[in-house]
Amino acid sequence: MHSFVRFFCLVCACATAYGASASATLPNEGNEAPSTLENDVHVFVVQHDGSVEEHDDSTLRANTVSGIDDIAQRYIWFNKGIEKVELLAADTIDRDGVAHAVGPEAIRDVQEPRSAGAPTFEDGVLRTVVFPGIEAGSRTRLVFRKTRTKPLQAGLFSYFVEPSRQPVESQRLIFDLPDDVPLHADARGYVALAPVTANGRTRYEFDYSHGSYSPIESGAVGYVTYGDRLMVSTEPDFASFAARYRIAAVDPSAGDPAVAQLARSLTANAADPRAKARAIYDWVRLNVRYVALFLGETAAAPHKVTDVLRNRYGDCKDHVALFGALLAAVGIRSEPVLLGLGPVYTLPSVPGYGASAINHAIVWMPDLGVYADTTVGGTEFGYLPAGIMDRPALLVNEGVLSRTPPTQKRERVARLQIDVASSGVADYTYHVEDAGWTAELERNMFRRATRERARQIATDRLRQTGLRGTVQIRTGELDATYGPFDASIAGSLDHFVWPDGTTALPALSSLSGGIATQVQGWLAEPVRTQPWVCIGGDFVETAQIALPQTLRVTDLPEDSRVQDRFFDFESHYVFDPGTRVVQITRRLHARFAHQMCSPDDSGMARASLERIERDTLAQIIVRTESR
Repeated sequence: MHSFVRFFCLVCACATAYGASASATLPNEGNEAPSTLENDVHVFVVQHDGSVEEHDDSTLRANTVSGIDDIAQRYIWFNKGIEKVELLAADTIDRDGVAHAVGPEAIRDVQEPRSAGAPTFEDGVLRTVVFPGIEAGSRTRLVFRKTRTKPLQAGLFSYFVEPSRQPVESQRLIFDLPDDVPLHADARGYVALAPVTANGRTRYEFDYSHGSYSPIESGAVGYVTYGDRLMVSTEPDFASFAARYRIAAVDPSAGDPAVAQLARSLTANAADPRAKARAIYDWVRLNVRYVALFLGETAAAPHKVTDVLRNRYGDCKDHVALFGALLAAVGIRSEPVLLGLGPVYTLPSVPGYGASAINHAIVWMPDLGVYADTTVGGTEFGYLPAGIMDRPALLVNEGVLSRTPPTQKRERVARLQIDVASSGVADYTYHVEDAGWTAELERNMFRRATRERARQIATDRLRQTGLRGTVQIRTGELDATYGPFDASIAGSLDHFVWPDGTTALPALSSLSGGIATQVQGWLAEPVRTQPWVCIGGDFVETAQIALPQTLRVTDLPEDSRVQDRFFDFESHYVFDPGTRVVQITRRLHARFAHQMCSPDDSGMARASLERIERDTLAQIIVRTESR
């Protein structure tokens, strides 16, 4: 499981008690990491049943003024129903090495924000420690003991740790277990010491230190995909891990008559199993609120299906349990799937829960060949949200690792019409249709938006294109839950053309979100050294810019064609002197075999992307006719 001490970059109001001015800046602040984990000794004493006593002694140092926020407020997460936390020491250590104890007024418990409004999850608590008098050069030391009297899953202990990406001078992780309970580990960057057995117990120790980390590049995948991380677990393999989850998830209430009655009513008009599954999926994702706690933060067994149905909320495993029970009531086979939600595309070779390991549950329907995640309201049946595409997936019933689809259909067709008046003001209409996995994402955004929010979304897209003007928006049917989705924006543009002299008009074929936006995202880094997210699709864009008689076109962009292993792009420009209309067409087919691309892929694609970007930034030069 991920580290229980959370370091949040929050401003500590008490920090101003002593003052933190520019005079406190240390030499070479511009080249120094803002904060450092100076020392951390983390000990876990594990029993046969999976209960554990955890002892942590950690010291953080603010190297610069900008590092004050990193150390001024720290949190200990615990489950108040099964865990007890005892603070043993909490001190601010000033630059002279003098320790100032944190008073009881600066220590308080707050409910885990993600579980707000969900009473069955209110055991999650953050013990907050606010350190006073922090300045550059200060240290904060926090020592605590946490005792878990009841394991999250009987007989299992697992722990996942990843660097916080602040330099680490010294960290030691110690796991003390009965000598007949072996600990399995997958360590990358963490150095394992030789286990020591004595008095019927074995101690496993791992050391870690690291200097400054390279910055995370724009669009890069999660650091632990390729960087340092440690997973330890008492479970030897994924098959036994899946079996343990499967046994814990057994729920007699899944066959309750109320569940069966709801399933039959939802599928009364469905003609085949796929239509039935879609109807149930849509009801669950739109009617059961998702409580966004990671799998493994609370008990790994779902709540009773009848309770989830009555409460209309639950975490991912509760969604899986309810969805699976409703499917079973109409004869559709399904099984839970455990995977990692987020920007990490690998799992450790050792099974266990963690923020960048197994942390989420979805459903697999083998007879339909469909994965489904009802926790995401904006994903159409048959598709997956980007955050769980192309990920290793543990099939719970079969006990084997599979993988979610690496690619999904994505199509976008845009049409732009701009009519320019002799005054330079222009009227425009813009229509875009999405198909594939992004269609319901777009529809759901507008479905949940107020009228004012929808207008603001349209205004933002206009501004992000570099234009200014008025907007009116019309969307397609919001009650639909599948199929393409379209939206139209109309209005006027200020100063699209200047009425005197020469104007360079942008050769637009789309507002923000089209080909130009995709290409600029892929080109966000001049040189990539880290794996990055690459999601392809098909884009077709057409535009017509009608010009008044007072303007003469002096320069029109040249047609372009780009082809390589990743992209097939073409553009075409025509000016009809009779109608005074410039026509622009762009097409892009971006194909990636997987959702994660290598730095070498970026290097190979860069020349083509730069040529495409140059085309999307092309201009039409017009000049006012002499009178």
